[in-house]
Amino acid sequence: MDAFVDSAIAFISDNRAWAGVIAFLFALAETLPVFSILIPSTAILFGVGAVVATGTLDFAPLWIGGALGAITGSVFSYWLGWRYGKVMLNLWPLRDHPHLAERATTAFARWGIATILIGHFVGPLRAVVFLMAGISRMNLPLFLAVDLVGAIVWAWAIPKSGEVGGNILHWIWQALMG
Repeated sequence: MDAFVDSAIAFISDNRAWAGVIAFLFALAETLPVFSILIPSTAILFGVGAVVATGTLDFAPLWIGGALGAITGSVFSYWLGWRYGKVMLNLWPLRDHPHLAERATTAFARWGIATILIGHFVGPLRAVVFLMAGISRMNLPLFLAVDLVGAIVWAWAIPKSGEVGGNILHWIWQALMG
C-alpha cells in the first residue's frame, strides 16, 4: 500500500495542473462506501500536503478539489443509503465488515449530527457514516449543512497537516545541516 501512496503522490506532483481534479477524485473515493475501505486517500492527501511545503504544488487547488470531492461523495453515499437502504449493507465489502455499520449506528446514537463531522476524520467510520445517515433518513438540509462544514474542514486539515509536517521536517533539516 505504501508503494501505491508514494506513486499517487508522485503522479500528483508530476501533474500539477491536474492536482485539484486528482484531489477531487481521491476525496470522492474517500467518502464512498466501497472505495473508502480500499483507497488510502487521506494518506495520499496528507503526503501531497508535504509536497506543498516544497513549493512544488499550490495548496488552494488541493483544498478546493478535496472539498468538492468530499461533498460529492458524501452526498452520493447519503443518497445511496436513502434510496437503497439496508441492501447496501448486504453488499461486499460492507457485508464482510458488519462492525462498521454498528460503529456508525452507535456513533449516531451517541453524538447525533456531530457524527457527520467526525465521520470525515475517522477512517473506519467514514466508510459507512454517510450511508447510515441516508438509511436513518437524517433530515437532508441538516445533513447538507453539517456535511459541508465537515468536508471543507477535512479537505483543508489533511493536506495542511502534511504541509506543516513538511515545513517542520525542512526546518529540522536546515537546523541540522547548519
